[in-house]
Amino acid sequence: MSRFAGWLTLTHTQRWHAHRHSTGSGHLYQGRFKSFPVEDDEHFFTLCRYVERNALRANLVRRAEEWRWGSLYRWCCGTTKDKSLLSAWPVRRLADWVEEVNRPQTEAELAALRRSVKRGCPFGGAFWSDQVVRRLGLESTLRAQGRPRKHENGS
Repeated sequence: MSRFAGWLTLTHTQRWHAHRHSTGSGHLYQGRFKSFPVEDDEHFFTLCRYVERNALRANLVRRAEEWRWGSLYRWCCGTTKDKSLLSAWPVRRLADWVEEVNRPQTEAELAALRRSVKRGCPFGGAFWSDQVVRRLGLESTLRAQGRPRKHENGS
């Protein structure tokens, strides 16, 4: 999926510039596509809630499942064909999933998620994240961004 999304955004950008007889640098989406490891426990549900709450958080709908272009709408209100477009989750969806999505997320959940989105670091428990960082060589996602600070003593 990651390679496809990358190809799709690159192709769209190239065709957009070709159609407008323009050139540009960077992507049209400027970082809209993100990819980072997620633990398949409550962290997975937190991430899915975040994604499926986007329209609700932006006050575009009263309830998340009302956003016709979202996966939650397809899952609970869509046709059989709509539902066939959705991939299976790695874990079983919670029984009260629609209500769970409509429940506001805490500031702590949002901060942890946004850190993973911004840095590309794993989103999961401490032990799991440490294992994934070592296995995938993601140490740089945990270090502070930018140049290392100089010590007070001038070294």
